[in-house]
Parts: sequence; structure tokens; C-alpha cells
Amino acid sequence: MATSDAVLQVLSGAGPRSFSSDLCFNNLDLAFRSKHIKYVKKRASRHMKMFECSNVQQNCIGKHWFKRSGDGDLSVNATIKRLQLLRCKCQKAERVSGVTTEGGNGTWFVDGAKTLNLNGAVNTSGVLELGDTQQLMREKEVLTSNGSVNKEEESLATNGAVGTGRDASRKVSVNPTEEEAWELLRDSVVHYCGSPIGTIAANDPTSSSVLNYDQVFIRDFIPSGIAFLLKGEYDIVRNFLLHTLQLQSWEKTMDCHSPGQGLMPASFKVRTFPLDGDDSATEEVLDPDFGEAAIGRVAPVDSGLWWIILLRAYGKCSGDLSVQERIDVQTGIKMILRLCLADGFDMFPTLLVTDGSCMIDRRMGIHGHPLEIQALFYSALLCAKEMLAPEDGSADLLRALNNRLVALSFHIREYYWIDLRKLNEIYRYKTEEYSYDAVNKFNIYPDQVSPWLVEWMPNQGGYLIGNLQPAHMDFRFFSLGNIWSVVSGLATRDQSNAILDLIDAKWSDLVADMPLKICYPALEGQEWQIITGSDPKNTPWSYHNAGSWPTLLWQLTVACIKMNRPEIAARAVDIAEKRISRDKWPEYYDTKKARFIGKQARLFQTWSIAGYLVAKLLLADPSAARMLVTDEDPELVNAFSCMISSNPRRKRGQKNSKKPFIV
Repeated sequence: MATSDAVLQVLSGAGPRSFSSDLCFNNLDLAFRSKHIKYVKKRASRHMKMFECSNVQQNCIGKHWFKRSGDGDLSVNATIKRLQLLRCKCQKAERVSGVTTEGGNGTWFVDGAKTLNLNGAVNTSGVLELGDTQQLMREKEVLTSNGSVNKEEESLATNGAVGTGRDASRKVSVNPTEEEAWELLRDSVVHYCGSPIGTIAANDPTSSSVLNYDQVFIRDFIPSGIAFLLKGEYDIVRNFLLHTLQLQSWEKTMDCHSPGQGLMPASFKVRTFPLDGDDSATEEVLDPDFGEAAIGRVAPVDSGLWWIILLRAYGKCSGDLSVQERIDVQTGIKMILRLCLADGFDMFPTLLVTDGSCMIDRRMGIHGHPLEIQALFYSALLCAKEMLAPEDGSADLLRALNNRLVALSFHIREYYWIDLRKLNEIYRYKTEEYSYDAVNKFNIYPDQVSPWLVEWMPNQGGYLIGNLQPAHMDFRFFSLGNIWSVVSGLATRDQSNAILDLIDAKWSDLVADMPLKICYPALEGQEWQIITGSDPKNTPWSYHNAGSWPTLLWQLTVACIKMNRPEIAARAVDIAEKRISRDKWPEYYDTKKARFIGKQARLFQTWSIAGYLVAKLLLADPSAARMLVTDEDPELVNAFSCMISSNPRRKRGQKNSKKPFIV
């Protein structure tokens, strides 16, 4: 909490507040107090139904109207058309940011003034005394002329902690780059009915074209949410999770077709309209985009997966498990799982998606079974398994979830892995094998092994390829997919270490002057023309075509901490810290060595800022990475071992049957 809040608590004697400052979500039960409920009104002038809440002293009182459908799921009353918007009728109010500005040098935050134990209780002894606050203000001004900080800091004489709120003995340290990053991150916060609900994608004052960078993206908010969790500021993450959950139930339609129920939006925007008949009041509206307005009109497959991962992280970090135990949240998890686990024509356990359905949201030849989606899918399945409440209605879903986990982990580890030995095996593949015990199951032609890969593959190390389909292996190294395979446990421990070995060995290619390449190598020449359609934004060594993205720092840091190799992440952070602030926090960098700011990169990109902050916070407190790391269930490990020992390449045999067959 901010210093001013701590002082006000001491002076006024006010008691500590509960987790959320937003009255919309203070009641954790599905049945809300009747005096806070208003019914949905039809507004003929706008042809929309609205969820309404009145702003009372800058606090929003939520109105939730659910009905139980036939299958036990909670859905919004009746069929909600695409143009329906989530509305909040509230008076214009000042932004509630919890930020205190002292002078013109920036903002000083003391987040440990309110410490939380595992069950969410507030430690009142952690409230800063007035003398401590004055001491902190004096320390803030001890900045040297070159921007460095006086290393002699006084520790807080309180039971609370500064920073992550985990170590009461941790000393106050001020890094000017971190301080600037926190100010920029807080400036990007979006409010809805006076409460923080997310962060915009970018806040670039130099750009004349906003496009959709002023919206709150699900995937972009993840590092922001993790940063706020590590600082002990849980409200914004809680509000984000619950508001996006409400958007999940909306009907999504494009050209008379609707995707499966359970799809999460790619982004949403808070829009403000004047209230009819009252010039002094405004209406705040949440307007989601499920891909029907996005470039390429692609549905965001990764949004729901990231939402589940963040939900688990919130519970692990805050100790507030009541959110994931809510009936509507449990229903939201199940809807995402049913959408992902639905039966189809595919013979593989991997998720089949179109091009541009994840972080790489433009045409880049990743359609099919891209590694990034599979790693997030596996991680979300493990997180959901941990959070789903045991009940009779979940038995079939849990059974399907466990079966997919085993099959998916085997498929990725067996067929996506490549190192020097495996590369030599592919080089000697025989093709056109028609049998159940074929070695070259996917009929991969040896000529697909590119000359660059033969020279690039180190003697020690390996990685998971980007994609696998019949007669096609995408040998490009995709950073997020490989890194999150380490974090989620999709890769084995030996494979995880080999992935970090490869990053270390190919540092000059993957990190160079700014971490981290989104993929390697770039598509060039005729290959770029055919695969990207001559995309002018994805030119070689730019943007998604092997550009360097600073936001990937936080995922790299989590993976390195899990494998007990934090020095790799620390080295990457040091490189980024030398120029990222001077370059005004760009979205991505161009050229092979990441020497130039991206030609179309937005400045002050929020997830570049948040990615840096999360990396710094985790390196300072590695134990905090536990909220993001998932380990294999012992039962899954045993099932996987059984699959290996039973030789999956064996010839399929006919089941014994005494039933006669009539031909």
C-alpha cells in the first residue's frame, strides 16, 4: 500500500481492509446480499441489456444475475447478444490509484505496510509508524547525480516487509530503473467504477495511431498481474480475474457463426458514455474483443489458458483461495477445459489451432500444433487439476484431463525433442513406412533438415521444435514454448537443462544486445514471402519474425530459477538494464543482434516494463517463483513410465474376442 495510506491508518486509527477494495467482489458467495442487487434493465435506445452498478463514494456495488442452465453451468440470464455491453452507471470520480507523488522525482511506494498471512489475515503490526515513513522519505532523496543510489539504507523497524512482503529483514533498495518502471506500470492501470481492473498494452505518447494498444489484453496483463502479486497488491488481479470471467459468458458471433462456449476475450476496453438525461453522470462500459475485431479475425486460444495460470498464481501468492472456490469461477474453469478437451478428428493429443492464435498473432506459419500453445495447454491442465473442487459432476472431466496430460507429455517429449543425436536419426529416416511399428511415424523427409540447423545445433543441449504435423517439422527455436515447457514440467528435467544449455551456448544468437529472440532463425527470401504473405511488419529479424522481445525476461527467469540456474537470467537482466530505460521501454527490437529499436515498436510497452520488474523481483526472492511453477503429479509420472516401458512403437494387436463376425 502507498505511504500516504499507511499514515492515514495511523492517524485515523482505521483498521485494515480486506483483500479487495472493490465492493463488486467483496461478497465471495454466489448469492449476493439483496440490498446490493439491482436487476438488469432493458434500454431500448441502445438495444442492449446491461449489468448495472451505482458508484457510491467511488465504490462499485455489483449486480450479478445468473441462472443455472441444464448442465449445471452458470450463465448470464437469457441469450446475450454480441452488442450487449457490461455497463456501470457511476458518477465521474477521481482515479483511485493508491499512488503518492512526492515532489517531481517520481513516486515512492511502500508495499509492505500491510502484510498478509497465508489465510489472508492482515498483520496490523505491519503498519508503518509516522517516524518510519519520514525516514523512508529522507532515504528516497539520497540519489547521486549519476542516478546511482546510496547503498547504505536503513532497514524498516516494522514487522512488515518491503517489496514482496515476504522477508521482514529485507533492506530498502532503490534502483532508478525499477523505480521508473513502477511509475510507468502504475500509470498504465485501467480503472472500472473506481477500481483497478488491468493495464493497457502501451502508453506511447509519440504514437499518432492508437489501434488497440489502449486496451487491456489478457496475455499482456499476465506479467503486470504477477508484478502486482509480488508487491502484495492483490486487488487489481482479483478484479481482473472476475471481470474477465463475466465476459466469458457473452455470445460471440462473426458472420453468423459463434465459437465454442468458454472462449475468453483477447482484450477489452473500458468505454465511457454520458448517462441519458444526466449531464453530470457517466456510464462505464466493458467492451470485449473475442477476435472478431482483431487483425486477421483470429480467436485467442491462449487467453483462457493464461487466465487459469494467473488464477492459480493469485491463490498461491495471496493465500486467498476463496476466489478459485467460487461457483462461477469453478464453472469458468470447466468451460475452458471442455472447449480444449472436446473430441475432434485429430489423432494427436496436442491442440490444433490456426495461425496467429497466441503471442505470435500474425501469419508466421505456426498453424497446426505450435509448441507455445501445447506448453500453455499442459500448464493450464495441471493448474486446473489442482484447483477443481472434487465433486460428482467433475469426475468425467478430471478423467479426461488426466488422460490428456499423460498423452500430451509423452507426445511432446518423444516427438518434439531434438538434439544432435535425434537430428542424426532424422537425417537417416526411411520414408513411406506403412506399418504400426514405423520409426518415421509422421513421414518426415530427411531433406527437411536445413543446413543452418546442422551447423547451429551445439554438441551439448537441445530443444523442442516449434511444430509437428504429417510430413512437416518446424525446426525453428521458439523461446516462449521452450521456456514454458521448462516452467510447466512438460519437458523432462534432462530436457529442461538441455534447453538452458542451448540458450547459454547460443547466447549471441538468442540474447545478443537485448533478450530474447521470440524465435530463431528468421524467415527470409522466398520462404518469408510464401509463409508470411510478404508481411511488411514481419520482415526478417523484426517483430514476430525473429525480433527480440524484452517481456520474455520474466518467463526465462522463472525457468532458470526452477532449474536452479538463476545466473543465466541475471545475466540477461543485466544486458536489458543497460539500455531498456534509455530506449523508452520498446515493445521489441530488430536486427540479428537486437541493436535497433523495432521499426514499428511501440514505446512504453507495458509488458516490457512488467517483464523486467517480475524478473528483478524473482531474482531478489526466488522462492516466489513457486506460484508459477508446476510439478508433475506422481500418478502422472507413474502412468508415463508405464507408457515408456510398454514400448509405444509396438505393433497394434487385435483384441481377443470370441464374438463371431458375419461377412
